[in-house]
Amino acid sequence: MNQGRLKLFTKADITALTSFRNGEIKFGERIHTIESDSNWEVALQSIEAKYVVLGIPEDIGVKANMGRPGASTAWNSFLKSFLNIQHNRFCKGSWVTILGHLDFSSEMAEAAQLDPSNRDQKKRLFELVALMDKEVSHTIACIVKANKIPIVIGGGHNNAYGNIKGVALAKGKHINAINFDAHTDFRPLEGRHSGNGFSYAFEEGFLKNYFIFGLHENYTSKTVFGDIKLNAERVKYNTFEQIVVRKEKSFETELIAAQKHIDHNFYGLEIDLDSVPNVASSAITPTGFSIDQLRQFLHFFGKSSNVAYLHICEGAPALDFETNSHLVGKLITYLVTDFLKSNTEKI
Repeated sequence: MNQGRLKLFTKADITALTSFRNGEIKFGERIHTIESDSNWEVALQSIEAKYVVLGIPEDIGVKANMGRPGASTAWNSFLKSFLNIQHNRFCKGSWVTILGHLDFSSEMAEAAQLDPSNRDQKKRLFELVALMDKEVSHTIACIVKANKIPIVIGGGHNNAYGNIKGVALAKGKHINAINFDAHTDFRPLEGRHSGNGFSYAFEEGFLKNYFIFGLHENYTSKTVFGDIKLNAERVKYNTFEQIVVRKEKSFETELIAAQKHIDHNFYGLEIDLDSVPNVASSAITPTGFSIDQLRQFLHFFGKSSNVAYLHICEGAPALDFETNSHLVGKLITYLVTDFLKSNTEKI
């Protein structure tokens, strides 16, 4: 079922991916979908579920940023895990609507033939990312206008731009963002890719205050640090080394410092899986915050009534060992349910 680029997720899709078992209720048995071919935005408004899951299975932005493709495979891995967890008193499938995914298969096919080391072909990759931006921001705006909270499963971190823009357009004002990431993604405005979603959103007035949590000092250029310093009132950060290696700052205190910077306005909650050691991603890292620390971070920032969306990106099951290719989807599921449990308390 196709609504332009949005391919709606149906009951039949759920049945194909859910392993039913006597005596158990799986998420897939309680989750909402939109079945009608008519206007999905109107149908969404009539569903009580507060959260809307959207997939963006692409890695064009990663390729345009000279990274390793593979992030396009996270969406299906996530669905296989998410639909098969238990519906119980801690977390309920009925809280969620799975909307579907944005189908960029034609752009992916074109991007597969392009070489980012060739100047003209790299420019075309930038153009493809900008085209996807329009679809992402439009879809996110429609979800937020329906008074729902989008949970976006990427895809590359280029989609942060569309998330921020979409929410800002729907709310009629700029928003803030916090990014749990080894990188700033605040790189120069050289054409759209996965390394400059936040700098474009900032430059165009959709992003007001921005906090990068757990930056890796070895992978942030002098230029980017300079750009952050120029905007020091609005762009703040801490580094992984400050918190874990040198212990100059504490994890708990930094959560509160970051909260003060963003939690006076609607904000986006961005999670880049390349910040966690040994999680298959385009920029996989051997060092970083633990998964348990990431889950604590998500719980802390998910509690606010100002959270406007959750975006989990850069996971790449295709780059994992074949026998472990389900683990990225399982991790994303843990993160999504941590968010649901945390945020639902405020509803």
